[in-house]
Amino acid sequence: MKMMEKYPWEGKRPWNDYSSYVRRTFGDRVQKLSIDAGFTCPNRDGSKGIKGCTYCNNNSFNPDYCRPIKSITQQLQEGMEFFERRSLQGRYLAYFQAYTNTYDSLSNLKRMYEEALSVDGIEGLVIGTRPDCIDEEKLDYIESIAKEKYVSLEFGIESMNNDTLMSINRCQTVEDTIRAFEMASNRGIHLGGHIILGLPGENLDMYIEHAAKISQLPLDSFKMHHLQVVKGSLMYKQYQDDPTYFDLFTPETYIDTVIQFVEHLRPDIVIERFIAEAPANILVAPKWGMKNFEFIDKLEKEMLKRNTFQGAKVLIES
Repeated sequence: MKMMEKYPWEGKRPWNDYSSYVRRTFGDRVQKLSIDAGFTCPNRDGSKGIKGCTYCNNNSFNPDYCRPIKSITQQLQEGMEFFERRSLQGRYLAYFQAYTNTYDSLSNLKRMYEEALSVDGIEGLVIGTRPDCIDEEKLDYIESIAKEKYVSLEFGIESMNNDTLMSINRCQTVEDTIRAFEMASNRGIHLGGHIILGLPGENLDMYIEHAAKISQLPLDSFKMHHLQVVKGSLMYKQYQDDPTYFDLFTPETYIDTVIQFVEHLRPDIVIERFIAEAPANILVAPKWGMKNFEFIDKLEKEMLKRNTFQGAKVLIES
């Protein structure tokens, strides 16, 4: 395959990268400020389950300034101070990240979202949620915000295979995902999705199938990361009982998997993330000792070496 002189997107990397998207959209750097607003989720509070997803420990991605005992305003102000001390000040989005951030009454959601938007410097919202925790009424309200502010709605897809979703106690289905994206599309809301590569029982053929199915959804951006076993999760006990139940990636095997995945991913989808970095004090496995920028550098070099890019297989097949 001959390398294209120009990628199908405006960017220099062999994937449709999030930084370029931000520059196109905002004309400047934009920083997300994570919020823990005290939400729970339906497979923790008993409405669907009580133990949560087997991989989940929210402390693996919550920054120190996020604590539900603090007000939304305080969390955002402390987040701004955190970045400004590092000379990274810019424009900000309030990121409702921890647990399921549409899983409440509409009146409570309005109160929380509007408090965040009232903080000086906040230019929009990023709302992380589950596909089975959205409805037309909530989408109508979020759409009304999107008419004046930037709004991104991120759905935790995790897998496009129902057997996997059942095995990790996700308590949602692929059909829930498809339905949620269909309801949320054509409303002026930026739609995102997230999956985990390396879940028990999945393999490369399934990942490529995931990419094809995700490409059929009306989503704008996408996050992925490799499976990490962290303390405080049910997977931690499973790992202690039987480590062979897991086929955890090395950096090299994950890079190879990511490349084959993105080759089958629609080229107009913005890729926001490839890996996650759980805190060292709770990370059990795999321990790569690699930062995000180091992984990105290795991934880019390997894609250039292979003369490939996001959507390469999609464009060939079409």
